[in-house]
Amino acid sequence: MCVTKNLSNFVPLSNIMAKILLIDTSTEVCLVALSENNQVIASRIDTNGQNHSKLIGTFVQDILQEVGIAAQALDAVALSAGPGSYTGLRIGTSFVKGLCFGVNIPVITLPTLQILAQETLLQQPSIAENAHLCPMIDARRMEVYTAVYTTQLAEKAAAWPEIVTESSFATYLEQPTYFFGNGSDKCKATLTHANAHFIPGIQPSATAMMLLAEKAFEQKQFADTAYFEPFYLKEFMATMPKNKIF
Repeated sequence: MCVTKNLSNFVPLSNIMAKILLIDTSTEVCLVALSENNQVIASRIDTNGQNHSKLIGTFVQDILQEVGIAAQALDAVALSAGPGSYTGLRIGTSFVKGLCFGVNIPVITLPTLQILAQETLLQQPSIAENAHLCPMIDARRMEVYTAVYTTQLAEKAAAWPEIVTESSFATYLEQPTYFFGNGSDKCKATLTHANAHFIPGIQPSATAMMLLAEKAFEQKQFADTAYFEPFYLKEFMATMPKNKIF
């Protein structure tokens, strides 16, 4: 099922005729879609957060069958490459590498936080031009993975892990700053500055990915399929249950 969004404020660089498979497993959302000529023509999405490894292959197969093409007919695969869930990122990366090696097509890696910022602009087109966009992906306790973008999606602060306190983002809060993503809700009670605004319900979307992927495709910004890794931002820390008996 495809949802068409108003793209009147987002003029593509050109008419991209390429068929780009879009995949995101970086958060609780498992998203697979296919775009062509500035449109999402097929998509599948699950928001339960526990089924990525089971669903991703099925979603891809369903979409290719729906559109009536083989994987070899794809021009590229775009992957939301993090930061985000360690397990989710590994699942998406492994699948995309296998697919792209198998049919010899290029990979486009997209920052998950930038996808969230693009989705916010789609949903909130009236945000002031001087505002800051601050996507947040939940880490643990009061920690989030975050970055700061302008409303033109220029990166003002590269992604970093932040333990949120009352003084967090003080420099950016001198101007209107919009917080969103699955890590933002827990920060509302802490970030009480008058310029702090929270937008609920922002998740990765096929349309947001399409806009970024087509720009990357136009500029031939492809990753090295053999060697690219997800952007974990922090090393994975495995924990042992406290009642573990050896």
